[in-house]
Amino acid sequence: MTRDFEVLSGAEPYTAEGGRTGILVSHGFTGTVQSMRPLGEAFAREGYTVTVPRLKGHGTHHEEMEGTTYQDWIASVEEAFAWLKERCDTIFMAGLSMGGTLALYMAQQHPEIRAISLINAAVAVPAMKSVHDMEADIRFLDAIGSDIKKPGIVELAYEKTPVASVKQILAFMDEVRGGLSDVRCPALIFVSPEDHVVPPENAQIIYDGIASEEKSIIEMPESYHVATLDNDQQRIIDETLAFFKKHE
Repeated sequence: MTRDFEVLSGAEPYTAEGGRTGILVSHGFTGTVQSMRPLGEAFAREGYTVTVPRLKGHGTHHEEMEGTTYQDWIASVEEAFAWLKERCDTIFMAGLSMGGTLALYMAQQHPEIRAISLINAAVAVPAMKSVHDMEADIRFLDAIGSDIKKPGIVELAYEKTPVASVKQILAFMDEVRGGLSDVRCPALIFVSPEDHVVPPENAQIIYDGIASEEKSIIEMPESYHVATLDNDQQRIIDETLAFFKKHE
């Protein structure tokens, strides 16, 4: 008998119907919509049609996440993309951490995506590879959420990280990194120089690997990994909006 997992309060997907320009926003690995909702709401206030999906296995319980694959996470984003395609003529995408990995993947698969905004996107996290050497009976690791510099701010994320899921994201990052040259749309690459989850070098790997003619790296020295809830939140919103408006 399969267990029914309830969606955590604050982890629910967010959508807003606006004009014919859409923005797909993705949260990261073990995280929830809560980390990206401020961006989604800010974009909606500007009249965009916005969707922030809850990735399968996320926002419920880490035991549910343990049974999902990176193809499931892609499917969640593809479904949101299809929803936007029905309503919009132009689509942009923004993502945090693995949400950035998903944005790169979607740009590879859907060249019609007009531009992407990546926030501490992950394509290479060497420290995660230690899971391949772990004993088979170790199912969960410590949490990786809430890497935030701003005092008093907490990310809604899992308190444990499934080993099986780490293996999935490692495979996904390898696939996306191998196809970086297929990304040709304009790209904004935000990076926190002090990030305790994704090495900041990822920004340069992405910058060097993508074939986009227009690309730039923006450093966020006042934020850690979850920059969308940190001191640079408004800056991310403002810079991303200006970037997307430029490419409408």
